[in-house]
Parts: sequence; structure tokens; C-alpha cells
Amino acid sequence: MLRRILEVLAQALHDEGYLDLKEAFIDGSFAPAKHGGACVGKTKRGKGSKIMAIADRQGLPVAVHVESASPHEVRLVHARLAERFVRQLPARLIGDNAYESDRLDAELARRGVELIAPHRSTRTQRTQDGRPLRRYRRRWKAERLFAWLQNFRRIVVRYERFAENFLGMLHLACCLILLRGL
Repeated sequence: MLRRILEVLAQALHDEGYLDLKEAFIDGSFAPAKHGGACVGKTKRGKGSKIMAIADRQGLPVAVHVESASPHEVRLVHARLAERFVRQLPARLIGDNAYESDRLDAELARRGVELIAPHRSTRTQRTQDGRPLRRYRRRWKAERLFAWLQNFRRIVVRYERFAENFLGMLHLACCLILLRGL
């Protein structure tokens, strides 16, 4: 139910021009899970879940997704794009160097999305010049979205055993953030 309300709200904001999808920022955050349950994985920080989010040009949420903390973030990009609240895909997707993958870049290019991520320090063959990477400076807006989400106590630590309940809390928080962003 909250998912449908969030989709209607986000699409109306996009149609009114409040959500700008020319640039979108992608990132993930760790939420420790105290009682285990579905979508919980082990990491160096303990057991928990990843909150994966896409923010628009102003830092407003466009997609959120909950996954186990174990898989790498590159593998979760397609699930996040499928979970977006608006029908349109972003023109540019900007992420940190965890999203630097030639295969992911090619897959997103086929869908009409340009991926901008700096190369890892271990990469020998450079394929980017510095011009698109200037957009990377604005990636702090994704971090700001996570700061806004962590103002809600139920999202900082996951106490729910069912991933659907935790995702519902995320959707409620995103609704409040979108309404506050007006």
C-alpha cells in the first residue's frame, strides 16, 4: 500500500518538475539487523541489511531497495532500477568507485543510462577522461539522502524480522521526505 502511494506521489512530483532525473546518484548504506530474518547477511561489521537508494539531482529519493549485506553493490543496481518510483529512467547514474564495472556500464548504456563512476586505483586500462567525472563532485546528495533517512529511528537499526516491514518503513520515510521537499 505504501509503495503505491509513494509511486503516485513521486510520479506527480516528476510531472510537476520537482524531481529532476537528468542526473541521479546511487549509493548504499548498512543497517545492522538485531533479530535476523530475511535479507540479512554477514559482513565485517556484523549481520545486517543494505539499504540501496537512488537520489535525483536535488537528493530526493527515486528508488529504495533492501537487500542482504553480503552481495557487492554492483550486483544490486538492476534491482534498484526496477524498484524506482517513477516510470522514467535517469539519463546519468553517478556512483562511487564501487560501481565501476565495464559490464554494468555496457548493460546500462543499452538501456539509455550513462554510468559515471571513477576508476578504481587498481585499474590498469583507463577508459574515462575527466569531463564526466566532474559530475561526481555532486554525489554528496546521495549521502544527504541517507542522512535524511537516518533521522527516522526505525531505519537506523533494523529490528523487523521481515524485510517487507523494514521496506515499508523505508517507503514511509521516503514519502515524508518527498512531501517535505516541496
